[in-house]
Amino acid sequence: MATNASGFFTAPTVPSQRRKIQHSIRIFGSGFPFPEGISKRVFCSSTFEGAEKHVGASASESRSPKLVSKGCKLIGCGSAVPSLKISNDDLAKVVDTNDEWISVRTGIRNRRVISGKESLTTLAVEAAHKALEMAQVDVDDVDLILVCTSTPDDVFGCAPKVQKALGCARNPLAYDITAACSGFILGLVSAYCHIKAGGFKNVLVIGADALSRIVDWTDRGTCILFGDAAGAVLIQACDGEDDGLLSFDVHSDGEGYRHLNAALKENETDDELGSNGSVLGFPPRQASYSCLQMNGKEVFRFAVRVVPQSIEYSLAKAGLPASSIDWLLLHQANQRILDAVSTRLQIPSEQVISNLANYGNTSAGSIPLALDEAVRSGKVKPGHTIAAAGFGAGLTWASTIFRWG
Repeated sequence: MATNASGFFTAPTVPSQRRKIQHSIRIFGSGFPFPEGISKRVFCSSTFEGAEKHVGASASESRSPKLVSKGCKLIGCGSAVPSLKISNDDLAKVVDTNDEWISVRTGIRNRRVISGKESLTTLAVEAAHKALEMAQVDVDDVDLILVCTSTPDDVFGCAPKVQKALGCARNPLAYDITAACSGFILGLVSAYCHIKAGGFKNVLVIGADALSRIVDWTDRGTCILFGDAAGAVLIQACDGEDDGLLSFDVHSDGEGYRHLNAALKENETDDELGSNGSVLGFPPRQASYSCLQMNGKEVFRFAVRVVPQSIEYSLAKAGLPASSIDWLLLHQANQRILDAVSTRLQIPSEQVISNLANYGNTSAGSIPLALDEAVRSGKVKPGHTIAAAGFGAGLTWASTIFRWG
């Protein structure tokens, strides 16, 4: 299938496949206007050839999607953080800094760091269980698990490990989304597309990162900013009139890669490879990822420029004025960024959700972690409209307007 600029799936153009499909379903209530000339029909099939041969699942147990849903809503959330808390004073013992220097420039006072038997998987699973419990959805009713992370426990991906640890008996699809601090919002976009065009009913979107693993703890310009955490939401298919994901705006600019990255580098060795007549340069040298590298000033300028604009685009797509926003929920990177964006959008500070003082920048985990705390504290109530945005490595940025509950 192809997609248009808004992320919608257009009808396939393969005649041999189209003849095999008997039903087509129109999608409405999307929150996006369809460009003229773009088909609004999405074709789907409830069965797949050979599906009955899938290991561990009979035809009656198959979780293959059967219907295209009209809308989707966020009905549950959860979060988890490591037990080890590192304060600014603790950091001052290992790097040349102090509490006042950090808090004045960033708003951060504490952060959590994975230790002992904790892992990114255990945090993600704990957050997911809490989201399922709030949503009152059984783990075996989950059709898809998206784990948004740039620091998985395994380079091949974290989502299947999360699926196994959750105990999903029906083997739902699970895969990772790597987009750093924009990851969770892009996870919502992916869930939206899977539900709208794929017929999935219950999708777990988990944002989880452990940037403590790739931070240079001797560099006071970066190590003061980051912490580890996981947050999750359960997104469920619903009727069009209850649609809670109202619009999205998504972008990337690879030109900004140089300002924020953790690049793969070859390890330096004394002995040259390729002796005994083998091809020069083979076998290749072993490689590993460098510590996180960031140009803080450039990232700050980037964020305060693109984030308000992106939220304004999302509001326009949803057909809503800025005054309709109950809460502004941004990636928790720096309090100065939160203040600058809210000022640009003319949103009062009391309507800005902020918890970075306690956790620092937790990358893909920051938005769902802050949302979960706001929901459980009673700040965010069912029916509230939230403007959310993520921004960071790539450089990538994305925003969405959604209604909670």
